[in-house]
Amino acid sequence: MKVLKFGGTSVGSPERIEHLLPIIQSQTANQHLVVLSAVSGTTNDLVTLSELYAGKELENAKKHLDALYEKYKKFVAELFKTEQGAAKALTFINTIFELLYSFENSNFTSTEERIILAQGEIISTTLFHLHLKETGVPSVLLSALDFMLIDEENEPDVEYIREKAGIEIAKYPAESLFITQGYICRNAQGEIDNLRRGGSDYTASLLGAALGVEEVQIWTDIDGFHNNDPRFVQNTRPIAKLSFDEAAELSYFGAKILHPQSVFPARKYNVPVRLLDTMNPHKPGTLISGESINQNQIVAIAAKDGITAIRIQSSRMLMAYGFLRKVFEVFERFKTPIDMITTSEVAVSLTIDQTEYLPEILKELEVFSAVDIDHEQTIVCIVGDFRKNNHGHATIVSEAVKHIPIRMISYGGSENNISLLVPSTYKIEALRSLHNRLF
Repeated sequence: MKVLKFGGTSVGSPERIEHLLPIIQSQTANQHLVVLSAVSGTTNDLVTLSELYAGKELENAKKHLDALYEKYKKFVAELFKTEQGAAKALTFINTIFELLYSFENSNFTSTEERIILAQGEIISTTLFHLHLKETGVPSVLLSALDFMLIDEENEPDVEYIREKAGIEIAKYPAESLFITQGYICRNAQGEIDNLRRGGSDYTASLLGAALGVEEVQIWTDIDGFHNNDPRFVQNTRPIAKLSFDEAAELSYFGAKILHPQSVFPARKYNVPVRLLDTMNPHKPGTLISGESINQNQIVAIAAKDGITAIRIQSSRMLMAYGFLRKVFEVFERFKTPIDMITTSEVAVSLTIDQTEYLPEILKELEVFSAVDIDHEQTIVCIVGDFRKNNHGHATIVSEAVKHIPIRMISYGGSENNISLLVPSTYKIEALRSLHNRLF
């Protein structure tokens, strides 16, 4: 079996949905499990709808929902070629929108919001299933809510997924094509929930790991990882192969093609992940596996915006006992992950990209330290083979950015990256300078 995940742009129009079947059929496997995101733009529309309901802006919510309803009626009219097929699809769409309209009469909470956000993937998978049925291609539509589960810590329960997804697939031994939703799941209370933004990649990776499939394929609108950001740098090139560790660094530090969490289940269960381009299915894309082939090489550069740098200086004497422990406990209490960190005898500098609890964090830190903050920073991550026995790479990197103000440097924490923190206004210059020097 192969797991094939198609993102929002890949199902973003009736024409693109019609192109999915030839791609699926071109893959050699006895069974295919297709994971779909919501139609491009739909999740944003559903987020806006939820915000309007939560704010009791019912008139604006109705107008917003009316526009989305009209969009999907037009979508159905273009996708389905027979009167019978269109009628079935429209009946389904009407059911979904009756549910969405009904929330104007509810006491709107986060529970209702999660139900609303789940409808995007339910719509896309059902429309694709009905489209295949109209064209005479057999498929089985599986509900991700029957087997995707997160626990009390919002972590996926892989054993549960393996058992329940296996049971659902085994019900149809003669079928070869299965369709399910990305992103959505149930939580420990049995409520509808989700894997957060980008969660369709995570769904595909979790299912691939749980079911022990031959390969997970992530189909997007770009032909794999590139060695730099093609939006800002000319003459970038796709990377044929990456190790799991290299892909994890790139996806976490800014390469948007793959959700950062998606690498970890595949790495743990050693399931290869291939990144492919829906618009150019003949291109080889990028294969991510446990194989390390980029030895003693710099592979790629990525950048992560929206970073806040915090410098925390101990208010006590040098080498105060327990200082670092106190610092980390503050961030742990507020469930705020740290990206980069550097230390000295009297101070620690670190970065975060989640600032929801920043005022509370600063209040607690200032009890035992002096704190300085820099907003609008960017982490530039250089990924490659930086094992201790290799040498020369750090010098080349530093030479490339010697004209750019560097706020922090992280080197040695990983064998796969050097990270630089620069003011966001210098991001593009840093990417271009590094590219010209390294490639």
